[in-house]
Amino acid sequence: MAMSSGGRGDDEPMMDMNTTPLIDVLLVLLIMFIITIPIQSHAVKVDLPQPDNRPQPNVDPQKNKITINAQGVVSWNGATVDEVTLTDYLNQSVGLSPQPELHFQPDATARYEVVDGVLAIIKRANVTKLGFVGNEQYRAAF
Repeated sequence: MAMSSGGRGDDEPMMDMNTTPLIDVLLVLLIMFIITIPIQSHAVKVDLPQPDNRPQPNVDPQKNKITINAQGVVSWNGATVDEVTLTDYLNQSVGLSPQPELHFQPDATARYEVVDGVLAIIKRANVTKLGFVGNEQYRAAF
């Protein structure tokens, strides 16, 4: 118990509250809060696109042409393609608005399995504008 000697009698107790322990406790709590708060980093995490080494699709917004020669080689607008690339090109052309026309021109001596396989790929891609080119040359045969 602290005694005051300033202006009062020596035998009277001091009536003022001692705030020093309260301030000490508050400072300790403030330091604990500062230590436990995680350090804010100003870095922004961004997933950048990876470079694509594949050739860009040769998709014409007006019309595209698939041809099959006598050896069964499939071409898209004059460039030889495989089934996966053909599927990618068809999916990209279907995504365009308005959907471009697709001209399909198989050779008369091409194997039926190859032509049927390409037609199945076209059907799976949900192509709505499909035309067969070159059928007029067979009109006299029937």
